[in-house]
Amino acid sequence: MEKSVLFKERQQFGRAFLWLLSLFAMSIPLFGIIQQILFKKPFGNHPMSNIGLIVFAFGMLAFCIFFWSMTLITKIDEKTISIRYIPLFSKQFKWDDIERVEIIKYRFVGYGIRLSFKYGTVYNIKGNQGLALHLKDGGKYLIGTQKPEELKKALASFL
Repeated sequence: MEKSVLFKERQQFGRAFLWLLSLFAMSIPLFGIIQQILFKKPFGNHPMSNIGLIVFAFGMLAFCIFFWSMTLITKIDEKTISIRYIPLFSKQFKWDDIERVEIIKYRFVGYGIRLSFKYGTVYNIKGNQGLALHLKDGGKYLIGTQKPEELKKALASFL
């Protein structure tokens, strides 16, 4: 029997942020390739080999693709709260292991996966609202959300 999903949210970094990050990350190796390979003028005081410059460009491209693919998916059903932080990992919290949950508004804690003294492990893509989990074993987690009202309705039977 399939579990009934009470809440589902998919978050990604803002596209403007990713375009800026990608343009900045790719501009350096592309400028180096143009200058060194096309115009035959060494790029920098201690230039890389042409192969090294091309490998560096592909490395920066992989870095950009990694950030473009980062997605935080939160699912809540009757048995678990699940998160997937694509392409890094997935994690499940069973309701039996959770002491308390609350929807909170917080100060800036950074983006991505962070460790915080106040909130424990933080999974955040953007914004300043999230689901705080307090586990029976003392563990703390914070999962960012862009849909706090919808989340509150889904959690009404658990709060």
